[in-house]
Amino acid sequence: MKKAQVLDFKQADQAKRGAAGTDTGSRVERSVQDKSVVKKADEVAEELHVEDVEIRLLLEGLFLVYGADFRNYASASLKRRVMESMRIEGLGTVSAYQAVVLHDRGAMERLLMRLSIHVTSMFRDPSFYLTFRQKVVPLLKTYPSVRIWHAGCSTGEEVYSMAILLEEEGLLARSKLYATDISKDVLRRARDGIFPLAQMQEYTVNYLRAGGKHQFSDYYTAQYDNVIFHPRLKQNLVFSEHNLVTDSSFNDFHVVLCRNVMIYFNKTLQRRVHDLFYQSLVMFGIFGIGNKESLKFTTHEDAYEPLTEQDRLYRKIG
Repeated sequence: MKKAQVLDFKQADQAKRGAAGTDTGSRVERSVQDKSVVKKADEVAEELHVEDVEIRLLLEGLFLVYGADFRNYASASLKRRVMESMRIEGLGTVSAYQAVVLHDRGAMERLLMRLSIHVTSMFRDPSFYLTFRQKVVPLLKTYPSVRIWHAGCSTGEEVYSMAILLEEEGLLARSKLYATDISKDVLRRARDGIFPLAQMQEYTVNYLRAGGKHQFSDYYTAQYDNVIFHPRLKQNLVFSEHNLVTDSSFNDFHVVLCRNVMIYFNKTLQRRVHDLFYQSLVMFGIFGIGNKESLKFTTHEDAYEPLTEQDRLYRKIG
C-alpha cells in the first residue's frame, strides 16, 4: 500500500473518532441540561407547594386572630388575590405577609378588602329588576310589612337600586332592607351612599331597562365628581357586618338576595350558606341568586319553585 493511502486512512480514522467524541460530548451536555431543567422544575413545584402551605397557614391565622374565615373559598381565585395583595404590600413571601397581617389590623383590613369580591353596579342585570318588579312586588304587597336581606351587599349599589324600585311601587315605607357584608370599609361606603358621577350614565340606562318610572337623576344630587343619593332612600336601610361563613341567621325574611357571591365558595361552604338562607326565608319567601349560579344539585333544590329560571328568582315552597 502506498504511503499516501496510509495517511488518508489515518486521517479518516481520526476524523471519525473526533466526530464520535463530539457526538458523545453533545449527549453529555444535553443530559446535563435536561437534569438542570428537571431540577428547576422540581424547585418550582416545591416552591408552589410551600406557597400553598403558607396560604393555608395565613388563612388559619386570619380565622383564629380575627374571626375572618376564608378557608373554604375557591382556592385558585383566593391564591391569586393573596399573591397580588402580598406584592402590593411589598413583601417577598406569604410567611412574611402573614407576620404583618397578624400584628397589624390595618394590613388585615386591606387584605380583607382584596379577598372579598366587590363587583357591583346600580340595577345590575336590568332584567332581574324588571322581573322582580313584575312578579315579586305583587306578592310583597300582600304583606303588612316586608323584610329584605341583601347578603354580600358590597358598596351598596344594588341595595339602593332595590330601595328606588320599592319606592316607585309604594312599598319602601313599609319595608326594611338589611344590607350585610364582611368588610367594614365597604359598609361605610355603602352607608354614605356616595358614588362617582361618571357612572350615572351607565346606571341610568340600567334603570330604564329595569322598568324605571321616573328620571333616575331624581334620586340623587350631584356634587363635583360624585353624587349622593337622597336621605329618604336610606331611612329604611340597615347596614351591618355579617359573615356568611361563620354567622347565623338573624331574622325571618320575605326576600333574600345574594347574587354572584357563592361562585367564589367551594362546595362545602356553598352548602353551609344555602342552609343559612333556607333557614332565613319565611315560607313562600323569595330567593334571588346571580345569573352565574344555580340551585341545581344543592341540598334545598326541591324546596324552591322558579318564578323565572332565566333571572334566578325562586319561591320557597317546602
